[in-house]
Amino acid sequence: MKQTHAYKVDLAKIDGKGAFPCPRCGGNISPDDFTEEAYSILGTKVNKQGLEELEIRCSKCGSQLHLTGFAILQMLSEKDKEINENGTIEKAQFYINHI
Repeated sequence: MKQTHAYKVDLAKIDGKGAFPCPRCGGNISPDDFTEEAYSILGTKVNKQGLEELEIRCSKCGSQLHLTGFAILQMLSEKDKEINENGTIEKAQFYINHI
C-alpha cells in the first residue's frame, strides 16, 4: 500500500500572486497553470460564503495539498464594491483568474 502525504497550505500567508512550492518535492504550484501538468484538482469544500478549501494533488510527487485561506479572498470581494459620487455601486477592477 502506497503512503499518501497530505499538507495544509494557507494561501493567506503566501506572498506574490499565489504560486508556491509543493511542501514535499518543491514543484511549482501556480494558479496560472491551466494545463494540469503541475497539479490536478481533487475536490472542493464550500460554505454559505463561498469556497472554504480546495484539495489538489501535486503531479510530480502525488502529495495531497489542502489549500485554505479563501476567507481573505471573500473579504476582499466584499470590499471591492465602492460607492461613487452618484451613489451607485461600482466594483473594483480585479478578479481571481484560476486556482
